[in-house]
Amino acid sequence: MITIDQPSLKARLIEEARAQGFSQCGVASLDGPWTHGEDLRRFVELGFHGEMEWMADTLERRQHPTSMWGEAKSAIVLGLDYPPEHDPLAALLQKDQGVISAYAQNEDYHDIIKGRLKAIARWLQAQTQEDVKVFVDTAPLMEKPLAQAAGLGWIGKQTVLVSRQGGAWMFLGVVLTSAVLEPDASEQNHCGQCTACLDVCPTNAFPAPFQLDARRCISYLTIEHKGAIDVELRPLMGNRIYGCDDCLAVCPWNKFAAVGREVRLQTRDSLKDLSLADLANLDDAAFRTLFRKSPVKRIGRDRFIRNVMIAIGNSGDQALAASAEARLIDEAAEVRAMAVWALQRLAPDRLAALAPEHLPRERDADVRGEWAGILA
Repeated sequence: MITIDQPSLKARLIEEARAQGFSQCGVASLDGPWTHGEDLRRFVELGFHGEMEWMADTLERRQHPTSMWGEAKSAIVLGLDYPPEHDPLAALLQKDQGVISAYAQNEDYHDIIKGRLKAIARWLQAQTQEDVKVFVDTAPLMEKPLAQAAGLGWIGKQTVLVSRQGGAWMFLGVVLTSAVLEPDASEQNHCGQCTACLDVCPTNAFPAPFQLDARRCISYLTIEHKGAIDVELRPLMGNRIYGCDDCLAVCPWNKFAAVGREVRLQTRDSLKDLSLADLANLDDAAFRTLFRKSPVKRIGRDRFIRNVMIAIGNSGDQALAASAEARLIDEAAEVRAMAVWALQRLAPDRLAALAPEHLPRERDADVRGEWAGILA
């Protein structure tokens, strides 16, 4: 083991992080107790994870950062700010357009960050002769508590990391190393009495501060949840078709965030002003082309169009009734079900007139249930 000049190494590590485009860099020690695993266990026991069974399946591996790699001694946590160019809440007023979460309006951040983390990991390994591993939200590692321990920010009442420099808009990456590095001071919580993030949630997904019931979260519903969405929650989703930024956008700490400079994270021209009518007509090939390299692509065309149908139903725009009607014969049952719901909201008489034509041929139980519930 080589002797490490800690102050010099830390200074050069920060320089290397900035050279790779990261806005923040901190170090957390992996020695000592870790209570966050038990917090996650309670989250799962309450069923707040919904259909994300992978959280339950990997629960034991998430109990401590060293559970996956026992030799790890330190975590280098890196943050990349991505404040949106425009107010995400303003787009919610354009009812004939679909709203996609700011983080997904261009390339997948996992792909952008991972290569940069590897470059930093290689540099660190050369400096310390110690082993390294990189993580970008794709392994059972709890990045947000590590980021708070490394001084990057604190976990806000909406369970998102908040920074005094970048507000609530930050991607995280982690490099674990077997080297013992000088840790930074943990960041303290600076939310105070503010509850803006809790109050703005359309679906009341926060049972209490610092607690999230994912089953009511629009990000979960539009991305992770399969099949039909609870009829109680559909009207609350508005025109959000992939993710939700409300609890991030209202954070007062965002006033300190500079406009993001990473070109590959700025809104792609083809993803600006997304017409619901146009989106409703996407077939699988067109969907894949439009969302090439985007995280939206991972949920697939059918789940995405299901979300579009809900947004159309919430639009109040009679001109979009034709778009919903066209999807009554969609190949995907989840799309047909939400098309029934959307058309009932926009043109109930038209839906009733179509029932004798469509209902006898419908074989999917969920879709028949939508028809039955509306026509009863």
